[in-house]
Amino acid sequence: MNTNNFGLPTSDFGLQKKLNIYFTAGIPTLEDTAEIMKTIQNSGADMMEIGMPYSDPVADGPVIQGAHELALSNGMTIAQLFSQLKSVKDEIKIPVILMGYINPVLSFGFEKFCEECANSGVSGLIIPDLPPIEFERNYQPILEKYGLNFTFLVTPETSEERIKYLDSLSSGFLYAVSSSSTTGNENKEVKNDEYLNKLASINLKNPVMIGFGIKNKTDFEQVTEKSQGGIIGTAFVKILLENKDWKEKAEAFIKSIK
Repeated sequence: MNTNNFGLPTSDFGLQKKLNIYFTAGIPTLEDTAEIMKTIQNSGADMMEIGMPYSDPVADGPVIQGAHELALSNGMTIAQLFSQLKSVKDEIKIPVILMGYINPVLSFGFEKFCEECANSGVSGLIIPDLPPIEFERNYQPILEKYGLNFTFLVTPETSEERIKYLDSLSSGFLYAVSSSSTTGNENKEVKNDEYLNKLASINLKNPVMIGFGIKNKTDFEQVTEKSQGGIIGTAFVKILLENKDWKEKAEAFIKSIK
């Protein structure tokens, strides 16, 4: 069976849509990260994104901004996250992606960060504020050295030429933002037919996964009619923040999507 760089089968991407679940590391408490990871995997998700808390998460809406603030107040750091990842490295079999902003990564040391990712079972990175030209010039060789994927984001306003360019730099999948807004925007329509048709018509090397604003099974099914998967973040983070018995509710939520 052919697989892509995340180890996911490519032959059935069009048949079985992939579910990627995002959460912010270090919430509801500092020590919950590993248990959340196991819950996501055991509930049937195909991959997970773990947000690295940052004081100025400009691409995120109020819910995830609040999650970042809570995680930082709980004492979450990149070093702490790597320790937690290593504790469950042998148990987690689905791809793990770290998502965050470039400043904390640079403060940690980019190559040291990539080395720690490789030692912690991380498959790839999403860093929305890393410019593609900087990625090509300075960082792509380091990621390749440590066997890490890197995923770029595109939006409905991204030109076809630039979509192809960002797809050429990406590995694992191409992250298609459903609308030009922050995460969790409940007023945006997630099913933008013109945009989804454009993405489906371009001969891309990577599977396309749609994110931002997907809240339930209906949204997931709509955005994956012409893409290979969907990413759910805010709706899942809300469960972690609002429920003391989050594990049972988180399991039920993921199973309801799949």
